[in-house]
Amino acid sequence: MDLDRPASTGGARRGGSDIPGGRRKQRVSMADVAKLAGVSSQTVSRVANGHAGVIGTTREQVLAAMRELGYRPNSAARALRYGRFNTIGVILFSLASTGNSRTVEAIATHAAAEGYAITLIPLDVPTQDNVLGAFTRMGELAVDAVIVILEVHLLDAGTVTLPPGVHVVVVDSDAGDRYSVVDTDQAEGTRLAVRHLLDLGHRTVWHVTGPRTSFASQRRAQAWRLELERDGRPVPPPLHGDWSAESGYAAGLALADRPDCTAVFAANDQMALGLLRAFHERGRAVPAEISVVGFDDIPDAACFVPPLTTVHQDFAEVGRRCVEGALRQIREGGSGAPGTDLVPTRLVTRASTAPPNSRVEHFPRPFND
Repeated sequence: MDLDRPASTGGARRGGSDIPGGRRKQRVSMADVAKLAGVSSQTVSRVANGHAGVIGTTREQVLAAMRELGYRPNSAARALRYGRFNTIGVILFSLASTGNSRTVEAIATHAAAEGYAITLIPLDVPTQDNVLGAFTRMGELAVDAVIVILEVHLLDAGTVTLPPGVHVVVVDSDAGDRYSVVDTDQAEGTRLAVRHLLDLGHRTVWHVTGPRTSFASQRRAQAWRLELERDGRPVPPPLHGDWSAESGYAAGLALADRPDCTAVFAANDQMALGLLRAFHERGRAVPAEISVVGFDDIPDAACFVPPLTTVHQDFAEVGRRCVEGALRQIREGGSGAPGTDLVPTRLVTRASTAPPNSRVEHFPRPFND
């Protein structure tokens, strides 16, 4: 056979693809990679599937051979052989919030480190039908487990239930009695923020909440109230935001006219940013006249003016524990045990908090004004 003869254009081509010059490029096999790398096909398989136990130099030899030959592992064949697709599905309500976007980023990073890809399905409205539809699509896309990030109060309220018999890890929910849940310790983070302001000498702490439907927002608001009540402090009426800087700004304009407001805890850093702008525009010096604490510790928080005191959430650890929980279910072949795995929070003290101005020592008007 003349190897330089152009390949026929008729008929289906199997096991190869066209390359410039009209010749066919034969599919590279695992055996081809093993031969070039000077290792066994089993070693190539272990490297291709991300298994541990292959020493670094050998792994690099195999990867170099794969790159040189253009080898691509056959994921379909691998799934048939091992019963796995090496893919984790992620269902979520919104990518707009800082917590959700950073959690997804962390999940993708840790999944990749374990040799898994992620398939993402966002929901416009987190209803029972939409959630079940997303699970159906995940089944069609052949995923091994699903991580659910709904944020809103649905799973714990019983409004939405997840299909039985599926490997599932839930993020940011109070549904630990029914599912395997990973969450930041919202209550402890809030307690640290409020305690910090009270210990500085502020008589009470005002609060700008997140959306009413959000589990995280509700948990932070409950913890804020509980800490004030536990210390016998007055509880001001909360101002409701929606996670955005704009809503924080609107709350700040309302609070700036109250000389009795000397400390504010915002349920996230974006709303705290809005507070800082409103106080600046109204001539309320931060922190000399009013202290501000946020929640999240976004990368830009240290660059606010002044740098923001805030509660640090370890989104990377949340993502790691989600992936770890999903892989445990995949490997053990069962559903995750119900319960909530709490990731610790910590207070990061910067320049937006200080003792109250000595001239502000009382509440000149009632909270219900």
